[in-house]
Amino acid sequence: MLLIVLELIGLAVFAASGAVAAVRARLDVFGVTILALTTALGGGIIRDVLLGVHPPTSLRNWPYLLVAGGTGLIVFWFHPHVAKLRRSVLLLDAVGLGLFVTSGTSTALSLGATPYAACLIGMTTGIGGGALRDLLLREIPLVLRREIYAVAALCGAVVVAVGEWAGLPKGLVSLAGAVLIITIRLIALWRKWNAPVARGLEG
Repeated sequence: MLLIVLELIGLAVFAASGAVAAVRARLDVFGVTILALTTALGGGIIRDVLLGVHPPTSLRNWPYLLVAGGTGLIVFWFHPHVAKLRRSVLLLDAVGLGLFVTSGTSTALSLGATPYAACLIGMTTGIGGGALRDLLLREIPLVLRREIYAVAALCGAVVVAVGEWAGLPKGLVSLAGAVLIITIRLIALWRKWNAPVARGLEG
């Protein structure tokens, strides 16, 4: 039950980030809701498509749709107040990333994916929704241009894959992977770390 609650909280936070971006782009209420749903559920849908799970899990469980869509509507009506909660949202976003990546990696392994494929699928579960959000807003995905986000996700996925390959308890391995992701993400935010870019570019 605790994991389900945490996962729904992660969905809500991801949906909020999509809805806030949509509000800033001056989309209407339908557009805001669609961006919220896409950001929250996109990564999981991509995971299930890659693993051959049809229909995707998030489309078979109404609480996922209700939480994501409801969060989008709440942000649409109360976005000035949501903007004031930026630090709390970033903290919960890190927690959601940790949960989604580790669960995505474990799911891939349980369905027969190779360890390296499971790592990539797990990372995609965590960052896929945000990438789709940015593409719909005609922007280069944030995870490809700044902030330590995808790297943190991949590190956590590797911990899960290696731990399960070594025969360690799944719960412990998932916890360790999630803690690593959350720690890297929060330190990166605190220290304002960004992945390096090519030097010597003109303009």
